[in-house]
Amino acid sequence: MLLPLLRSHPLLHHAARLSSPRTRLLLRRDALPLQPARSPPHPPIRMAASSGSNASSPAPSPPPAVVHKSKIQFCPACGSPTKLAVPDGDEKMRAICSSCGRVHYENPKMVVGCVVEHDNKVLLCRRKIEPAYGLWTLPAGYLEVGESAAEGASRETLEEACADVEIVSPFAQLDIPLIGQSYIIFRARLKTPNFSPGPESLECALFALDDIPFESLAFSSIIVTLRMYTEDVKSGSIKFHYCTINKRLGASPSDLRSFDIDNHIAV
Repeated sequence: MLLPLLRSHPLLHHAARLSSPRTRLLLRRDALPLQPARSPPHPPIRMAASSGSNASSPAPSPPPAVVHKSKIQFCPACGSPTKLAVPDGDEKMRAICSSCGRVHYENPKMVVGCVVEHDNKVLLCRRKIEPAYGLWTLPAGYLEVGESAAEGASRETLEEACADVEIVSPFAQLDIPLIGQSYIIFRARLKTPNFSPGPESLECALFALDDIPFESLAFSSIIVTLRMYTEDVKSGSIKFHYCTINKRLGASPSDLRSFDIDNHIAV
C-alpha cells in the first residue's frame, strides 16, 4: 500500500518548488506553551518568506557550513591509528589509516518513527533512557540494515509502545546536519487500541492536540514534527513536510528550543 502512495505523492511532482525563495520558520522559546497541559493552544507556526523584489530587505544568509571532525580514531580494518587528512581527489577531511591507508567515511544516520493517531489523539512515550530521560517523545529510533523506513518506524513503535500499527502515509522528513541525522516520520494508526510501555519507556499515553506537553518534549525534531502536525490537523489539510533543523549560533546542546527551521517545504 505504501509504494503506490509514495509514487503518487505530490512531493514528487513539485520538485520545482525547491528553487522558490527560501522560507524560514522560527521556533522561539516565547512561542512555546509555558502553562500546564490544559492551557490555551499554542500559537501557530509562523513562516516568513524572503522576497527578491525588495532590495532593502536582503534574504537571510545561509547557516554556517558544518565542519565535521571524524570520530574514527582507529582503523576498523587493521586497528592502527587514523589521521585526519584530505584524500586525493576529495575536498573534505577524512579519517585515513596511518598504516594501511584506507579512507573511512562517516555518513548521517537515519531515524524513523510514527505519529500514531487514535480517536483524534496522538501516542507519546516518556523516555526511560538517556538522553532526555523522563521527557516525552514520539516512538522513533535508528533504522536497521535490512528494513525499509516504514518497517523500521513500525518496529520502533512496537518496541517502545508495544503498539501494533498500520502505516498511513509519510508525514515529514527533517534533516539535522549538525548531528548527522535525518528523520523520516510516518502517520500511522493503531490496529488494536492496545499499547503499554516498552523497555525504553516509563509510560505511554494518548494526548489530545491541545494537551500535548510541548514544554516537556525530548528533542527538537519531535517539537517540530508535532507543531507541524498540530497546525495541519487544525487547518484541515495534512501535508508532507520537508525542512532542515539548524541550531542557532551560541546555543548549548541542551537547549532544545534554540533552533531555526530552514528550507521548509509543505505539499
